[in-house]
Amino acid sequence: MLTNYLADIEQLLCEQRWDAALREAFDLPQIAVALADPQLRSSSERVKRWCGKWLRALKTDSEGKRLERVHRVLCERLEHGDGAACESVPARALRRLRLHRLTRPLPGGFTSEHPAATDAQGAGEVEICYALIAAARRWYANSACRDAQVQANLARLALLH
Repeated sequence: MLTNYLADIEQLLCEQRWDAALREAFDLPQIAVALADPQLRSSSERVKRWCGKWLRALKTDSEGKRLERVHRVLCERLEHGDGAACESVPARALRRLRLHRLTRPLPGGFTSEHPAATDAQGAGEVEICYALIAAARRWYANSACRDAQVQANLARLALLH
């Protein structure tokens, strides 16, 4: 389910549908936090902590600065979003995650390079999307795949109609 969601974001990026990809990618931290909670709840503070832990540089100082910028954009978005301080179920994001398990994307071939946007705003959106995808993959591989609560919530979502 999560793998399909991430692949769909990458497909949107390959199709240069920056806005749609960014909308889906911005939901990733909320989804991750909710999946780790018994009531599928998320809060801006817990999302910020998740971003602080999983959005991190692996290579160079320039990558560290880039990820710091991505983290800052996400935190600003959380502070100005609806219900920023309250804890709630991110129903829209979880519904979209659940629906992605029902879709089978058309094979689009394999590309080893990230698509490049021609304008600065598009480049920033692509950067944010790939940073969030990488963070979600790190989170799942290093934590969530062995977390009983996350696995139970994924199973619960898979059974909902």
